Amino acid sequence: MTTSEVALLGIRHHGPGSARAVAAALARWQPDAVLIEGPPEADDIVHLAAEKDLVPPVALLAHAVDDPAKAAFWPYAEFSPEWVAIRHAVEHGLPVHFIDLPAGYGFAPAPEEPAEEAAADVEPEPVADPLALLAEAAGHDDPERWWEDVVEHRTPGDDPLAPFTAVAEAMAALRAEGLGESRRDLLREAHMRQRIRAARRAGHRRIAVVCGAFHVPALATMPTVAHDRALLAELPKKVRTDITWVPWTHRRLSRSTGYGAGVRSPGWYHHLFTTEGDPVPRWLTRAAELLRAEDHPVSSAHVIEAVRLAETLAVLRGRPLAGLTETLDAVRAVLCEGSDVALELVRDRLVVGDALGEVPDAAPTVPLQRDIARLQRSLRLKPEAAPRDIDLDLRKDTDAARSRLLHRLRLLGVEWGVPARSSVNSTGTFRESWRLCWQPEFAVRIAEAAQWGTTVEEAATAKAVGTARAAVELAELTGLVETCLLAGLSGALPAVMRVLADCAALDTDVAHLAGALPALVRALRYGDVRGTDHGALAEAAAGLAERICVGLPPACVGLDAESAAAMRGRIDEVHGAIALLDPEASDTDTDTGADGLAERWAAALRSLARREPAGGPATGAPGLLRGRAVRLLLDDGRLDSEEAGRRLRLVLSVANAPADAAGWVEGFLTGGGALLLHDPRLLALLDEWLTGVSGEVFTDVLPLLRRTFAGLEAGVRTTIGGRVAAGPLGAATAAPEASGELDRARADAAVPVVALLLGVRPTIPRQAAGRNT
Repeated sequence: MTTSEVALLGIRHHGPGSARAVAAALARWQPDAVLIEGPPEADDIVHLAAEKDLVPPVALLAHAVDDPAKAAFWPYAEFSPEWVAIRHAVEHGLPVHFIDLPAGYGFAPAPEEPAEEAAADVEPEPVADPLALLAEAAGHDDPERWWEDVVEHRTPGDDPLAPFTAVAEAMAALRAEGLGESRRDLLREAHMRQRIRAARRAGHRRIAVVCGAFHVPALATMPTVAHDRALLAELPKKVRTDITWVPWTHRRLSRSTGYGAGVRSPGWYHHLFTTEGDPVPRWLTRAAELLRAEDHPVSSAHVIEAVRLAETLAVLRGRPLAGLTETLDAVRAVLCEGSDVALELVRDRLVVGDALGEVPDAAPTVPLQRDIARLQRSLRLKPEAAPRDIDLDLRKDTDAARSRLLHRLRLLGVEWGVPARSSVNSTGTFRESWRLCWQPEFAVRIAEAAQWGTTVEEAATAKAVGTARAAVELAELTGLVETCLLAGLSGALPAVMRVLADCAALDTDVAHLAGALPALVRALRYGDVRGTDHGALAEAAAGLAERICVGLPPACVGLDAESAAAMRGRIDEVHGAIALLDPEASDTDTDTGADGLAERWAAALRSLARREPAGGPATGAPGLLRGRAVRLLLDDGRLDSEEAGRRLRLVLSVANAPADAAGWVEGFLTGGGALLLHDPRLLALLDEWLTGVSGEVFTDVLPLLRRTFAGLEAGVRTTIGGRVAAGPLGAATAAPEASGELDRARADAAVPVVALLLGVRPTIPRQAAGRNT
């Protein structure tokens, strides 16, 4: 609607129909100033919209200078009406200003209410959605579909201001009933009116105001200046704020975060705004191309039939144009042949999309952000919204630098890269695999991390030292040591190691020590490939291992089932760590007399295996841990199969509780049950015990045994089942005696088959041929 000097263009945020209407209205009305709903702090950087390097989707990011965690976004896509207005203004050299409440007010702490008023307050009713109210009045149950039909799917007519007049009348009817209003809306509208008055005082005669349609009635009728000043006097003290442009994504735009966000189909809206003519055939063509690229059989005939179906559904449903609902129904039925999996691919890639905006170097940023951008360019790591996997060879300088950057950013809370499983099977320490995915909110985290330093290395070093001084858990410190080595933070390592040494000296909990040792040993291992001096690390790791060896057996006494399961995982990790820490751990010769760390760990496992609950569960170690200790000793060659069988026979005797025996079996078989196949005597003992327990006891131990055997390899389970089904296993303990003689008749019978497999002609000895004839 138009007053004497002001055109109020009420829009829906991120609506392509509203964006087309705004473009047509500005071109026809030709204002001399453009005012836009948004944070006034952005007035100083709005001119960057003229730069070709500022490519939507982008967002205005405002954050408190003293507390960057307090931040807010104002995202704009190419189909956002506000972005269309900004581009029109900068292209025509017009003044453009933002007129909403300054962001600094939103970061200010809320004023405290008097106690009596707070006690009298009731829970406020949720503010109604104006579009939902209008859709309901029009007889529609879906406000999104109703708005698309009346606005988004229509093109501007001869009078480009007519749609805005109709929307203003509808909103005025709602505002007259007091529907949808909130106290903050009234404050925002008072500030908008003040900014419109300021534009008039500046001498502008044709002012275009682009704002949410709900605010138009409040801006059309101007109250007195004193009235608005009285309202704005309620605002708290404004917080000092910085603002800049940051890249945004369609995927992030689809989430209910950020100003005016929550668009369910940004990719579809972008297609509607940028496509001339009927958008449905072109969009279905893109869907067909996507599905064909993913090896789905889609032809031109499919596209033609999908277009017909979408248009028919629109007619049946009384819609002026096939919308997203009809189009997706056609995609599912025709292109995807009813497959929801293929349809989800279309939703993800086309309805939402992975578009990532770009911001020019001239945009204001913190020094840390500039250093990150410099490193991204020099290391050729372009930030992208779509996830992608990379493999790094740490023997190459560029890949090693990329690894350090990703680890440092993770330490700063910017998880651009997340460690992933490599498609290349490699257990070496010179290879790393990452999954990269850049998120818009990283801009806030970078602003938060800027307090630690102006470069990535400086900030990560300071953050590591600060984290170490605030750490309370030993495992947290050893993990931090590992991170420092991976990130190449040699400046932080001495300070972190000092804190680690102090904490390790005071911590007497064996579970904490066991949880901390593996990360420290991994740090030593990765330090080797990076050429790091790790003398202090080796000393700290050896000290932790010695204390674990001494304290493990008594620490396992009296544990309940949950604590025992957790301790089993720690014992397995410590066992692997000691194997890396002490080369003697891999030596299977127990007669060397060596008194190294591996021997002391083996002694601790033997002591644990002997701690049976003679006077009840609280007097000994759980069967799960005792069985696990025996298995680790057996795998290392420090216990022979005869002794392992003897211990299993004792555990499965009637003198032991069945639950304890089942736990022992679970610990013994965890990690692989092939030994039951290699040593049939163990399988026979287990079968004899299991068939001998009573029905009531069998019901009690069945869950433990089922969990144990479910963890075995599928082939092992099948073979064990076959042997048990074949008959009694007692005879399996006696190995068949070898006669020492070759049965030539049986061997000759296999010769033709073997020759066929090898692709050679069979050769049968003459005497064998004579026998066959």
